[in-house]
Amino acid sequence: MIFAFLFTTLMCGFDVVMVWFMWFYYHMFRGEKTRMTQLNENVDVVVIGGGVVGCAVFRRFTLMGAKTLLLERGGDILSGASKANSAILHTGFDAPTGSLELQCMQAGYDEYLAIREKMNLPLLQTTAIVVAWNEEQLAALPGIVKQAHENGVTDVAQISAAEVYQREPKLAEGVLGGVLVPGEYVIDPWSAPLAYVTQAVMHGGAYRFNCEVTKATRDEQGWLLQTSQGSVRTKLVINCAGNHGDLIDGLWRKPDYEIRPRKGQFLVYDKAAAADINAIILPVPTPTTKGVLLCRTIFGNMILGPTAEEQTDRNRADVDESVLKGLIEKGSRMLPTLTQYGVTATYAGLRPATEKKEYRIYHYPQENWISVGGIRSTGLTAALGIAAHVETLYRDHFNPLFTDQPPAELQWPVMPMLSDYQPRDYACSGNGGIVCHCELVTRRELEAAFHSAVPPECIGGLRRRTRVMMGRCNGFFCSNQVAEIVGDRLDNTLVVGRVE
Repeated sequence: MIFAFLFTTLMCGFDVVMVWFMWFYYHMFRGEKTRMTQLNENVDVVVIGGGVVGCAVFRRFTLMGAKTLLLERGGDILSGASKANSAILHTGFDAPTGSLELQCMQAGYDEYLAIREKMNLPLLQTTAIVVAWNEEQLAALPGIVKQAHENGVTDVAQISAAEVYQREPKLAEGVLGGVLVPGEYVIDPWSAPLAYVTQAVMHGGAYRFNCEVTKATRDEQGWLLQTSQGSVRTKLVINCAGNHGDLIDGLWRKPDYEIRPRKGQFLVYDKAAAADINAIILPVPTPTTKGVLLCRTIFGNMILGPTAEEQTDRNRADVDESVLKGLIEKGSRMLPTLTQYGVTATYAGLRPATEKKEYRIYHYPQENWISVGGIRSTGLTAALGIAAHVETLYRDHFNPLFTDQPPAELQWPVMPMLSDYQPRDYACSGNGGIVCHCELVTRRELEAAFHSAVPPECIGGLRRRTRVMMGRCNGFFCSNQVAEIVGDRLDNTLVVGRVE
């Protein structure tokens, strides 16, 4: 266990060395790229924030026929809170009954299942079990079932300790009972939002990365947004800025909510560990947190987490070794076999929590502004449902700002398959050879990422699109070859600190 922890720390440090190497290679041998032209745009809709919710809203309004522009302050989509999540497609069984969160989660869940095959998005049918380890937790199980049924998730049922062990024989001794949630799945947390953006781009949507909104001015023509790359005029602003959502609203009014970032840290275990569980293992939630879970990933690993740590810093989500050590101990008490496996990666993210445990979605028809805030841990599931809700707000409360012209026939992007549970490119001929042996990423997959409708503009974007350098060696063996393939195609390969 100690070795695994030290190994993880070493590998996180190596990320920095690897990126410096790529930066050196790029500048010494490939030269400088031409800088992007400055923004000077006039559009119907601006979506601020390229997290999963912003990506879904961008897609929604583009497909309505609006000339839509997505602005993201980071170097790629999912540069903020969305890049660090548990990647679970939730049924909403434990969401507040009658809440907007529940409505959006279930609408998003249904839409994802309806479109995923058209976009080649994977789905791992795991189910979930809420496990009770003491009498107090056992007493809470009937209430969890009751709430699930009230939320319309009627296949949720309480099960005995014997049935829990029948399904999960490697759990530690001491289980008293559980709640079975058949409809919980695991998905690819990066390919899905990339698919939303790609489909939007295929239908005329535009985007800019490394583009921070710094000023918002309202006049008779609409909104004038000043950004780090120039100015944009727009008729409607949709604020999906996540951890900076209240600050963006604060550019023109006193915000109706306050972001209070909540850090969640995760451990990623070696792929061999994933065989030791079948379902998503959930704790009985408390009033403050849903607790620590064990879950297989679509990429063949197992994750343990997240923590729930309040902090004031909106930008940094540092990995805390002492917290992770405690997390390892907690996970090993639930699943003793974890001590046999190495931790291959750690990551942390900031959830955009607010002073209230609810979604903070506000519409301002007089100002032609919609704010989508407070989307905490359920954004991946709810994103498509939130986008549909925002569309409804616009149609019901705003004067028409653009002509509805949905495409006569939708184009569907076919995303690269990154799931370890589906056929992959490495098994197909003509792939150019395997570049990253940990994650079995081929040269053809890397080249395809650069020739896609939404190519990566930073090394983090390339990693998320392909999984290159995201395996147990953290790029130690493949970074040289990756640098050769990247060449001069990335304008921003230098990252200070960990690769994000």
